[in-house]
Amino acid sequence: MTASQPPTTAEELRGAGLRVTAARVALLETVRNGDHLDVETIASGVRDRVGHISLQAVYEALHALTAVGLVRRIEPAGSPARFEGRVGDNHHHLVCRNCGAVKDVDCVVGHPPCLTPVDDAGYLVDEADVTFWGLCPRCRSESG
Repeated sequence: MTASQPPTTAEELRGAGLRVTAARVALLETVRNGDHLDVETIASGVRDRVGHISLQAVYEALHALTAVGLVRRIEPAGSPARFEGRVGDNHHHLVCRNCGAVKDVDCVVGHPPCLTPVDDAGYLVDEADVTFWGLCPRCRSESG
Protein backbone atom coordinates (compact mmCIF):
# COMPACT_ATOMS: atom_id res chain seq x y z
CA MET A 1 0.00 0.00 0.00
CA THR A 2 1.38 3.41 -0.91
CA ALA A 3 0.83 6.58 1.01
CA SER A 4 -1.18 9.21 -0.82
CA GLN A 5 0.84 12.10 -2.16
CA PRO A 6 -0.08 15.65 -1.18
CA PRO A 7 -1.72 17.57 -4.01
CA THR A 8 0.50 19.52 -6.36
CA THR A 9 0.18 23.29 -6.51
CA ALA A 10 -1.64 22.95 -9.84
CA GLU A 11 -4.09 20.46 -8.31
CA GLU A 12 -4.74 22.84 -5.41
CA LEU A 13 -5.47 25.68 -7.81
CA ARG A 14 -7.84 23.50 -9.84
CA GLY A 15 -9.49 22.25 -6.65
CA ALA A 16 -10.14 25.84 -5.62
CA GLY A 17 -11.77 26.55 -8.98
CA LEU A 18 -8.90 28.64 -10.33
CA ARG A 19 -7.30 28.39 -13.74
CA VAL A 20 -3.77 27.00 -13.55
CA THR A 21 -1.11 29.29 -14.98
CA ALA A 22 2.66 29.27 -14.57
CA ALA A 23 2.43 32.66 -12.86
CA ARG A 24 -0.17 31.48 -10.31
CA VAL A 25 1.85 28.34 -9.54
CA ALA A 26 5.01 30.43 -9.10
CA LEU A 27 3.18 32.99 -6.98
CA LEU A 28 1.62 30.44 -4.63
CA GLU A 29 4.94 28.64 -4.23
CA THR A 30 6.77 31.93 -3.63
CA VAL A 31 4.33 32.91 -0.89
CA ARG A 32 4.52 29.47 0.74
CA ASN A 33 8.33 29.44 0.66
CA GLY A 34 8.55 32.97 2.04
CA ASP A 35 7.91 34.60 5.37
CA HIS A 36 5.07 37.16 5.38
CA LEU A 37 6.11 38.67 2.06
CA ASP A 38 5.04 42.04 0.67
CA VAL A 39 3.81 42.39 -2.92
CA GLU A 40 7.13 43.66 -4.31
CA THR A 41 9.02 40.70 -2.85
CA ILE A 42 6.42 38.27 -4.19
CA ALA A 43 6.61 39.86 -7.65
CA SER A 44 10.39 39.54 -7.62
CA GLY A 45 10.15 35.86 -6.63
CA VAL A 46 7.63 35.16 -9.39
CA ARG A 47 9.82 36.94 -11.95
CA ASP A 48 12.78 34.78 -10.88
CA ARG A 49 10.69 31.70 -11.71
CA VAL A 50 8.72 32.65 -14.82
CA GLY A 51 10.13 35.88 -16.21
CA HIS A 52 8.17 39.09 -16.61
CA ILE A 53 4.91 39.61 -14.76
CA SER A 54 3.26 42.94 -14.12
CA LEU A 55 2.61 44.17 -10.61
CA GLN A 56 -1.08 44.40 -11.51
CA ALA A 57 -1.11 40.69 -12.42
CA VAL A 58 0.51 39.88 -9.06
CA TYR A 59 -2.16 41.89 -7.22
CA GLU A 60 -4.94 40.18 -9.18
CA ALA A 61 -3.52 36.70 -8.52
CA LEU A 62 -3.06 37.45 -4.81
CA HIS A 63 -6.65 38.65 -4.63
CA ALA A 64 -7.88 35.44 -6.29
CA LEU A 65 -5.72 33.19 -4.08
CA THR A 66 -6.83 35.03 -0.94
CA ALA A 67 -10.50 34.82 -1.94
CA VAL A 68 -10.34 31.01 -2.19
CA GLY A 69 -8.31 30.61 1.01
CA LEU A 70 -5.00 29.42 -0.46
CA VAL A 71 -3.21 32.55 0.79
CA ARG A 72 -3.79 34.76 3.80
CA ARG A 73 -3.41 38.54 3.73
CA ILE A 74 -2.39 40.36 6.89
CA GLU A 75 -2.11 44.11 7.30
CA PRO A 76 -0.21 45.17 10.41
CA ALA A 77 -0.96 48.83 11.17
CA GLY A 78 1.50 51.12 9.43
CA SER A 79 2.88 48.37 7.20
CA PRO A 80 2.13 47.27 3.67
CA ALA A 81 -0.02 44.18 3.23
CA ARG A 82 1.83 40.92 3.74
CA PHE A 83 0.90 37.49 2.45
CA GLU A 84 1.46 34.04 3.87
CA GLY A 85 0.72 30.47 2.90
CA ARG A 86 -0.17 29.31 6.40
CA VAL A 87 -3.95 29.21 6.23
CA GLY A 88 -6.81 27.38 7.89
CA ASP A 89 -5.47 27.35 11.42
CA ASN A 90 -5.87 29.62 14.40
CA HIS A 91 -2.54 31.43 14.50
CA HIS A 92 -1.69 35.04 15.20
CA HIS A 93 1.29 37.33 14.63
CA LEU A 94 4.13 39.06 16.44
CA VAL A 95 5.19 42.35 14.78
CA CYS A 96 8.33 44.33 15.56
CA ARG A 97 7.58 48.02 16.07
CA ASN A 98 11.06 48.96 14.89
CA CYS A 99 11.90 46.89 11.78
CA GLY A 100 8.47 45.49 10.90
CA ALA A 101 9.48 41.83 11.10
CA VAL A 102 6.49 39.49 11.36
CA LYS A 103 6.47 36.05 12.97
CA ASP A 104 3.71 33.52 13.50
CA VAL A 105 2.57 32.65 16.99
CA ASP A 106 0.27 29.70 17.56
CA CYS A 107 -3.07 30.07 19.26
CA VAL A 108 -2.94 32.31 22.31
CA VAL A 109 -3.11 30.75 25.75
CA GLY A 110 -4.65 31.86 28.99
CA HIS A 111 -8.09 33.20 29.68
CA PRO A 112 -9.74 34.26 26.42
CA PRO A 113 -12.21 37.00 27.37
CA CYS A 114 -10.39 39.31 24.96
CA LEU A 115 -11.19 36.84 22.17
CA THR A 116 -14.90 36.83 22.89
CA PRO A 117 -16.56 40.21 22.46
CA VAL A 118 -18.58 41.38 25.43
CA ASP A 119 -21.30 42.44 22.98
CA ASP A 120 -21.26 40.77 19.57
CA ALA A 121 -23.92 43.22 18.27
CA GLY A 122 -25.67 40.34 16.54
CA TYR A 123 -22.60 39.28 14.54
CA LEU A 124 -21.77 35.62 14.10
CA VAL A 125 -18.07 35.83 15.03
CA ASP A 126 -15.97 33.21 13.24
CA GLU A 127 -12.47 34.60 13.63
CA ALA A 128 -10.36 36.72 15.98
CA ASP A 129 -7.28 38.46 14.60
CA VAL A 130 -4.69 39.08 17.31
CA THR A 131 -1.50 41.01 16.68
CA PHE A 132 1.19 41.26 19.33
CA TRP A 133 3.46 44.31 19.04
CA GLY A 134 6.95 44.71 20.49
CA LEU A 135 10.63 44.57 19.58
CA CYS A 136 12.15 41.55 17.86
CA PRO A 137 15.34 40.02 19.36
CA ARG A 138 17.58 41.74 16.78
CA CYS A 139 16.14 45.21 17.45
CA ARG A 140 16.25 44.61 21.21
CA SER A 141 19.96 43.74 21.07
CA GLU A 142 20.70 46.77 18.83
CA SER A 143 18.93 49.17 21.19
CA GLY A 144 20.36 47.80 24.38
